[in-house]
Amino acid sequence: MGVTIYDLAREAGVGIGTVSRCLNNHPNVSAQTRTKVLSVAKLLNYQPHAHAQRLASKKSNTISTIIPFFTNYFFVEILQGVQDRALELGYDLILYGVNNPAQAEYYLRRSLQGGHVDGVMYFSMKFPENYITKFEEIGLPVVLVDTFHEKFDSIRVKNKEGAMLATRHLLQLGHRGIAMINASLDTLPAKDRLEGFRAALEEFDVPFSAERVFTATNGKQDGFNREAGYHSMKNLLQASGGLQSISAIFIASDVQAIGALDAAREMGVRVPDDIAIVSFDDIELAEHSQLTTMRQPMHEMGTLALDKLFARTKDPKAQPTLTEFMPELIIRQTCGANDASTHSFSSSTRIELEE
Repeated sequence: MGVTIYDLAREAGVGIGTVSRCLNNHPNVSAQTRTKVLSVAKLLNYQPHAHAQRLASKKSNTISTIIPFFTNYFFVEILQGVQDRALELGYDLILYGVNNPAQAEYYLRRSLQGGHVDGVMYFSMKFPENYITKFEEIGLPVVLVDTFHEKFDSIRVKNKEGAMLATRHLLQLGHRGIAMINASLDTLPAKDRLEGFRAALEEFDVPFSAERVFTATNGKQDGFNREAGYHSMKNLLQASGGLQSISAIFIASDVQAIGALDAAREMGVRVPDDIAIVSFDDIELAEHSQLTTMRQPMHEMGTLALDKLFARTKDPKAQPTLTEFMPELIIRQTCGANDASTHSFSSSTRIELEE
């Protein structure tokens, strides 16, 4: 059995209450007594019990993480960043995977239970307005990732600008017949990426056609999945005109693009010779598939989220901040611009804003 506070009290010649106050830096202890108790603790190599420390500090050292579709490659890579930083800072994570807003609200209610968690990280969904005041009243820190609210620290990627850069790259390569494979427009990233796609076409005076936007109907992960990309590509290639009118595609995510590549191979369509592709995310599989894609700093977003939450616990009255990342175009083989080595088209940028 390890050294206990009873052992410290006996060796220091004080009561256990005095030992407790010394260990927890209580002001009602003389400097001489504190020095004596801490010296004995060091001599005996005293290691405080983690649970007792948490009770004394009124901290759980636990973070609630509310995230949709946590098996999605994008979220897996963000969560790796969260987990890496959690280990460094001594936090445990409670991971809640949700499929709809009602589930998200249920886990927000659980997080509000006194002493349950020290803070909440909320991913990629609109934060429910009816919970904002509740979190403000209780003072429980919240950090939003891949979404935004002016009341909370937020981290997001410039999805519209990233989609514009991706589509502009295809336009600069000479393509004018450009289609898009998108996910559910119920999600903000899909909406923003469609806006960016359309804006880039307008910039080059290329007419936008809704018929050239193939939106996933597969409800799994809001269409951000391999099967959705596969079926969307099939529908695109089978549509009237086919490759006679379309020479390039912007795809809203890498995982959809991987499904699209499978469909293209099955139908004898060569990428990039017959059709060029640029996608979004730069998940680990993107390099294996030689996808030209928009790189999101997913691991950095995860570590930054926990850093912001930790800072908020130390300074709860600080003004909320917004951190925005500009995604980076990574050129590989699927766009046809570079058949040699991978290179970067532009530098990624982090923009820090104070609300």
